[in-house]
Amino acid sequence: MGTTISGETTADIPEGPTNAALQKRREAAVPRGLGISLPVFAAKAKGSEITDVEGKRYIDFGGGIAVLNTGHLHPKVKAAVQAQLENFSHTCIQVTPYESYIRLAERLNEIAPVRGPAKTIFLTTGAEAVENAVKIARAHTGRPGVIAFSGAFHGRTLLGMALTGKVVPYKVGFGPMPADIYHLPFPVAYHGKEVADTLEAIETLFKSDIDPNRIAAFIIEPVQGEGGFYQAQPELMQGLRSIADKYGILLIADEVQTGFARTGKMFAMEHTGVKADLVTMAKSLAGGFPLSAVSGTASIMDAPGVGGLGGTYGGSPLGCAAANAVLDVIEEEGLIERANTIGDLIVARIKELQNSNSLKGIIGDIRQVGGMVAMELVAEGNADKPDPDLTRALVARAAEKGLVLLSCGVRANVIRFLCPLTTSDALVNEGMDKMAEALRECVAERAQA
Repeated sequence: MGTTISGETTADIPEGPTNAALQKRREAAVPRGLGISLPVFAAKAKGSEITDVEGKRYIDFGGGIAVLNTGHLHPKVKAAVQAQLENFSHTCIQVTPYESYIRLAERLNEIAPVRGPAKTIFLTTGAEAVENAVKIARAHTGRPGVIAFSGAFHGRTLLGMALTGKVVPYKVGFGPMPADIYHLPFPVAYHGKEVADTLEAIETLFKSDIDPNRIAAFIIEPVQGEGGFYQAQPELMQGLRSIADKYGILLIADEVQTGFARTGKMFAMEHTGVKADLVTMAKSLAGGFPLSAVSGTASIMDAPGVGGLGGTYGGSPLGCAAANAVLDVIEEEGLIERANTIGDLIVARIKELQNSNSLKGIIGDIRQVGGMVAMELVAEGNADKPDPDLTRALVARAAEKGLVLLSCGVRANVIRFLCPLTTSDALVNEGMDKMAEALRECVAERAQA
């Protein structure tokens, strides 16, 4: 069975197991803790489209959870990795280093939203980047404490999930958590939580729980990812920067999901007018290859002693080759500007649905930072009545129609849009047509039940 991806036939997908058969094998071979959004198994992908093992085509509005800002197998990224494979796949940077690592570090040092001259280390995953940022902050300050925020997501490692501000499913059954981790309320005006409340909570924390002179760092996502695409207001970041400077605390910006043109800037911190001390990066850094980074002020990055940082696969030659190509593509194809165009188009389509008579009161808040867009599904137009059941139903129905959608949010009622920034207007509109049809069907069926 064949279909088409970006003008090319995929009829060469061999006859093989069905999605249902592969799902049974997965359930038998893989632990249940590794959840999946859709029981659909990919066979091929290109640009903004995926074809499954049964030959069905999907428009990808998830982008591998914000990993594919440059799309599936961008020709320049693919070519860079193929060229690297002609030379070597691995030596370990700590044994025999290579130029592509240094070149990529130099490029990120130029653009990272941090104070002063910067240095960069490469790792493998976003969680690993977060862990190393905390290590560096503790080494520099000589302090143990770290302050994170409710709704935050910083990874599934022991320290990562301790920093994450959501219990289910990330922390259940995995305690005790590492010590000296504190959480503050993240200000979300849609839910009645203001910046002033968060800043006041910091002072309360310092009076009731921990001396500020024992805090190494704040860690915050400029736009919360798993938490629901809530943006950190400039006044929040400015307040954190001021408090951090007052007490000698570092500010870590977790740009794992927001980086590399997604928000209409290279990094989301650029929307705030504030620079961090350390920035974590991953996901779209290498266009689908496992690579992460910590960039930071040089004097802070140099705090750990020789041998205190590293990792066997950190900064792999293939990942560095891909990432250097990704930076080229972002510049050459104007993906920063394209993020704003795509985001505006998606928001316009969502607003049409929000204002339609058949969907009144269903779509609550709509949030956009460049090409990072979310809509919150509620009942009766009430922010205090989240609708996770409709959210789950929409994701499933959209998949039936050939659209990959992702949900998120502390209340599991947010649909997030993360299509590649290389997606054409025609494909965006086709995907939004599928989403609109799926949503109308879900709402109509529930009304009849």
